[in-house]
Amino acid sequence: MRLNKILRMGLLLLCLSPVALVGAATVSISCGAVGVELEVCREGAEAWSDKTGHEIRIISTPNSTTDRLALYQQLLAAGSADIDVFQIDVVWPGILQEHFIDLKQHIEPERLRAQFENVVDANRVDGRLVALPWFVDAGLLYYRKDLLDKHGFEVPETWEALTHTAEAIQKAERAAGNRNLWGFVWQGRAYEGLTCNALEWVHSSGGGNIVNDQGEVIINNPAAVEAIDRAAAWIGTITPLGVLNYEEEQSRGVFQSGRALFMRNWPYAWSLVNGGDSPVRGKVGITALPRGKEGVHTGTLGGWQLAVSRYSEVREEAIDLVRYLSSRDEQKRRAIRAGYNPTWPDLYDDPEVRAAHSIAPTLRKALAGAVVRPSDVTGRSYNQVSNTFWSAVHATLAGKGDAAGNLAFLERRLKRLRRHRGW
Repeated sequence: MRLNKILRMGLLLLCLSPVALVGAATVSISCGAVGVELEVCREGAEAWSDKTGHEIRIISTPNSTTDRLALYQQLLAAGSADIDVFQIDVVWPGILQEHFIDLKQHIEPERLRAQFENVVDANRVDGRLVALPWFVDAGLLYYRKDLLDKHGFEVPETWEALTHTAEAIQKAERAAGNRNLWGFVWQGRAYEGLTCNALEWVHSSGGGNIVNDQGEVIINNPAAVEAIDRAAAWIGTITPLGVLNYEEEQSRGVFQSGRALFMRNWPYAWSLVNGGDSPVRGKVGITALPRGKEGVHTGTLGGWQLAVSRYSEVREEAIDLVRYLSSRDEQKRRAIRAGYNPTWPDLYDDPEVRAAHSIAPTLRKALAGAVVRPSDVTGRSYNQVSNTFWSAVHATLAGKGDAAGNLAFLERRLKRLRRHRGW
């Protein structure tokens, strides 16, 4: 499958270095395009290009993680050499591992030990190091400081408090003429982002995970039912109906334009909502997501990794690019430049990082309590597990049955999947 076919599938060639030395290789890397992600990726790749003399080809991919995974699977199944370095989600190593080379022989053990252990471990499959961590994420709560102060409310600690605060301030602001304000926006489209949101609701309310560490399906429990029914009740009250089609950028657009009081999103949005052209610049605070009455503050562990295709015709150069982009120095630059969160714990105490990346302490706290999606225990079946989960949740949010019925159906489907596919 050549590049023109990839383009028709939705990948977009953005940049080709115009300078090539004799004997130079051309290395293609897929980069995400959420917020300033593409620009920051290009800067790092071009710095490597300047250093080595090799060409860089940047290929943008869909914002939706679900769409991106589907494209990757089509491309890799064809054994294409058109992309050498893949940016992959933290839950994909087990799904895609057969298509990537083992990086263990190319990375010093002390370098791996210096990074977050759980993030490095997420990239190991059957003893192979499938990818290198690039940046780490956890879901966070953004809030309008000015509106909370204006109406005399505290930052909510619980989902119950968030619901009450959002209802009260939305009602008061609309009565005063701010008719477009909503209380809370998040990611509700039927895709991987909804799995992240819903897992936060469930885990923070004492409902556990979708599947436990032993592989048992545990999602159908009273706490999970209550958490998802609570979210369904937000639709049309404090959350717009359109959230059922929101991904990260749609929810950020609503919040950043001043049309929402609260927003759940990843840390990348912090630098954007405080950008020079942002209507809410200086008016936003950030904290850990609320908890249920009996639960704990949590956020879904996210993040992206870099993997080298086993079909690459420029393996050595691709490995060198991955080493450079995932290095401590480059991660520091990305943290200062755009707030991307390093996988090196010591950088959170770096004075330059803390000065430029003011939410570093908040994020480190959120990472400590982050909930991990069950990609490790479910392995190659994870994508089906997640798809089945977000479908049941989306149906509940859209008013197609309640959480009790939909989670019971989900439980039966997952148990059947486990029997047939195993994990």
